[in-house]
Amino acid sequence: MTKEELVSEVNSKLKLVRTEYGLTQDKMSVILGISKKTLVESEKGRRSLGWTEVVALTAIFANSEILRDALGEDFREMVSALALKDVEVTYPSTMGGKVWWREVKKAYGYRIQQNVISGHYRLLDDADRRLISSFNLKDVEDYLEDLR
Repeated sequence: MTKEELVSEVNSKLKLVRTEYGLTQDKMSVILGISKKTLVESEKGRRSLGWTEVVALTAIFANSEILRDALGEDFREMVSALALKDVEVTYPSTMGGKVWWREVKKAYGYRIQQNVISGHYRLLDDADRRLISSFNLKDVEDYLEDLR
């Protein structure tokens, strides 16, 4: 999934998320920090929320069943992977991928895993710290080879 695809998917679910939480357009616009007019236009498909607004919506409504059904159980990690694409960061330790991950490759003391819902990949070290996340397996494999 790309940022653009995520933005499009979240835009298509905007009104459903608002109604799922029982919010009026006035309240939702305040929560997202946008005008009511912008919200109405977005709900009607005349305008698209931007990347920042989508990130805010997915963070604020992280427990939304609508978003989970559309994006997968752990969509916050997917949003993070998209946001950090092409940026080198030091990640904290993970839980090792016991639930939503399948192992793709093990090499040199590292593991490449793929999220079973979103399809994105990550590289973990022996302490379960994420070194890189990407939707492109080759990017993760190249990173692994550079570590060697």
